[in-house]
Formats: sequence, C-alpha cells, structure tokens
Amino acid sequence: MTRAQNGDRVRVHYTGTLDSGDVFDTSYEREPLEFVIGEGKLIPGFEKAVEGMEIGEKKKIKIPYQEAYGERRNELLIDVPKKDLPEGLEPQVGMQFQLNTPTGGSIIAELIEVKDESVILDANHPLSGKDLNFEIELIEIVSPIIT
Repeated sequence: MTRAQNGDRVRVHYTGTLDSGDVFDTSYEREPLEFVIGEGKLIPGFEKAVEGMEIGEKKKIKIPYQEAYGERRNELLIDVPKKDLPEGLEPQVGMQFQLNTPTGGSIIAELIEVKDESVILDANHPLSGKDLNFEIELIEIVSPIIT
C-alpha cells in the first residue's frame, strides 16, 4: 500500500483537542484539509505525523507546543494607551484587534486587561504554549511523488 511521503499532496480529516479534552478545531464538518507534506504551511508536528500514513489509516498523536505554535512570548504582550484606541470604543476583555506588522502582514491580538490609562493586548497565537492532541485520518494522496 502507498504511504504518504514528503512532497505528496494529501487530504486528511482531523480533530484537534487540548489536554482538557476541549476541541479547538475539526475538519469533519467541512471538506478535508489538503496540503503538501514538507511545504511548511502547517505546524511541523502535524506534517510529520501524516508522513508515512496509508490511505484510510487513523492515528492519534500528541504534538508538544514546540512543534505546534511555540512558546508564549512576553514581548507579544503590548501595552496600548487608551487614547490610541478608536474613538468611542469602550475596551472590554476578550475584544480582538487586527494589528499591522512591520513586514506588511497582520496579526490578531486579544485584549486581556483593561487598566486606568491603557489596555494590554496579547498577540500570541491562542494555542501557543499548549500541547495539542490530534486524531488524523488520511483520506487521499492526491498527487504522489513520481519516482
């Protein structure tokens, strides 16, 4: 049987959970996830887990945070003066803001604290610092490597 390998375009279904059992994402309610193994568009631990799987195979894995979204970084906690917020906005914990990066991209930051004169925004990925559990099913190898 053919096994998925680096460079293959594959389609998988998956469910991702935290150690608490909370589901943070699943593909079973939509189309399977399609990607090229080794292209680096997904977290490294996920790509590694799919490599070597056979079509129809299901696998449960735990991906340590270092192979997922990395550590939480204190430098991504941003103290923003309230005067720099949009006029008329009443800041509340849980609000999300889109911030522009120096490279021209954008990131989402969550308001985590409201102080007297400023607010604290957290620009860490919500899953950073967390080990992730996945159940993965290889549905199809769309275009295998030609040897």
